[in-house]
Amino acid sequence: MAEIAWPWQYNFPPFFTIQPHSETRQKQLAAWEELIVQYLVSSKQHIIDVRESQNTPLFSNPAINRKLSQDAVLTILEDMARCGRAAPTDKTKTVWEVYWHSLDEWGNMIYNWVSANGLNNSVCTLFELREGETTEGEEFHGLDINILTKALKSLEVKGKCELMEFDDNQGVKFF
Repeated sequence: MAEIAWPWQYNFPPFFTIQPHSETRQKQLAAWEELIVQYLVSSKQHIIDVRESQNTPLFSNPAINRKLSQDAVLTILEDMARCGRAAPTDKTKTVWEVYWHSLDEWGNMIYNWVSANGLNNSVCTLFELREGETTEGEEFHGLDINILTKALKSLEVKGKCELMEFDDNQGVKFF
C-alpha cells in the first residue's frame, strides 16, 4: 500500500468524535470523506466493512489513543451516499462500496478510453476492461466488478453501451 499523507486533523482527538455544531460537523464530514477516498485509492480498495472499521489505520489512531465509532463511520458513509460517493451493499448497512469517482465519472472515464482506442461498435469483456493489458495504467484498471458493472449501467442508460452475457462471461458493446 502506498503511504498516504495523514491530514492534521488525524492527530486532533476531536476529529474522532462527530461534532454537534452543524457547520463544524459539515467540515469534519468533508475532511473524513476526503481522507477515506485518499486511503482507499492508496490501498486500491473499494469496500468498507463498518464492523471491521476500528481495526484499520484509517479509523484508528493509536498515537492519540482514538478510534472512530462504528456509528460515526456509518454517519460519514451515509453522508457520502447522499452525494453519490458510496452505497451500502446490504440492508443492514454494514458493508459499503465507496466510489473514488461517481458512477457517472467512472462510466465517462471508460467511455473516453473506448473512444480513444477506436473500440466503439465493438464488444469487450468485463475481464478485459478490469484486467486486460490494454487498460493497464488506466484508473479503472482493477476496479471492483460491482462498481464497474454499475458504471457501465450508467452508460447503458445514456445509450452509450449495452451490457451482455455470453458463455459464462459478461461483456459490453460500446456504441
